[in-house]
This record gives sequence, structure tokens and C-alpha cells, in this order.
Amino acid sequence: MAGHTVHAVEWAGETLVLLPERALWWPARRMLLIADLHLGKAATFRAAGQPVPAGTTQENLARLDALIAQHGARHLVVLGDFLHAEQARTTSLLAALAAWRARYGGLAITLVRGNHDSHAGDPPADLGIAIVDEPYLVGPFALCHHPQTHATHFVLAGHVHPACLLFGAGRDRLRLPCFVADAGQAVLPAFGEFTGGWRVEAAPGRRLYAVGDGGVWPLP
Repeated sequence: MAGHTVHAVEWAGETLVLLPERALWWPARRMLLIADLHLGKAATFRAAGQPVPAGTTQENLARLDALIAQHGARHLVVLGDFLHAEQARTTSLLAALAAWRARYGGLAITLVRGNHDSHAGDPPADLGIAIVDEPYLVGPFALCHHPQTHATHFVLAGHVHPACLLFGAGRDRLRLPCFVADAGQAVLPAFGEFTGGWRVEAAPGRRLYAVGDGGVWPLP
């Protein structure tokens, strides 16, 4: 699409591609990584009487469809928080997930358990998703949910839903999701719709990569 701009980085000696869909592509492994899917979050809020939009599960799965097709992914890794809560395990959501999974029999899927997964429970076994605890070591990377340091591996994590604040003229401000890179670790923005974000402050040696308008770009 017009304006679609990715950004390649080299972490731990590997070339990775930061995608404007708030995902990370590892070409050498044909691995697609996302964090914080939070399927069923909107339904959980609606069950509590909050008037929030419907349809986010199908939107999330459609975005995954597009990424898998575009990159020819062989392995999808979810860095935690696959389902939002136990209340998210509705009949309609589980049916949508089963139909989606049936289209990707050859795709390996791994979930690195996050804090919401411990409450929501593991995805149904018939989805064929491998469930692991952090850190999940693959090549030079420790794939985690919570940001942390690792003695021997570069950490890729999620959990905090990072966002950055850009300042324009006068009182203009723009809040955008972002990738965050620190020494020895990087944090992915939340992939799921309707997830909110935590503003990341600048810090020595930290790099922020803003996501918006179909592109990813490094901030000065």
C-alpha cells in the first residue's frame, strides 16, 4: 500500500524487520513475532457492561492473515497475552479462532505465556499451539513476555504496550505505538486492537521506532 514503510534493524547479529502492523519479521527463520494480542478484550469489557466496539477479534485475525500471506511465514510466535481473560473464551471467539487456525495447517504457532494467559488459561489444545514459559530461546534471542535481561541472549518482549509522544507546533501532540530498543533487549508494541499504550520515556542508549500512517521510523 502507498506509504507502507518497514524498518530493518540488526540485533544480536540478526537482521530483523519492524513492521507497521506492529509486528516483527525475522527473515532468516521466516518467523513472525507479535506481542499482546489480547483476543476477547472488548468482549470482556462488554460483559462488564461497558459499551465498547465489537469486531476486534476478526480485525486482529484479518491483520494476521495479511501478514502471514505477505511474508510467507512458517512460524508465528506470540509473546504473551493471547487471550485477554477467562471471560474472553466465548463460543463465538473460540469458533472464530478454530476457523482461522484451520486455514494454516502448515504454520507452527508458539505462545510464550504472559500474565493474562495465566488468568485466561491456555488456548484450546485443538488449535495446535505450542505453549511455553519465558524465556523461549531461539538462536541468539530469548523470547519473553515481560521485558527483562538475559545473561546470554538478546531479549524480545512485549507486556507494556509501548507508545511514544511526538510534539508539534504549539500544543500539538501525537501519541503513537512504538518499538523500544535498549541494551540487550527490545520491546514490541501491542498487536491487538483496543489495547491502550504506556508512554515510554527517553533514556540513555534507548532507541524508539514510532509506528503510524503505514510506516515505521526511528526517532532522533
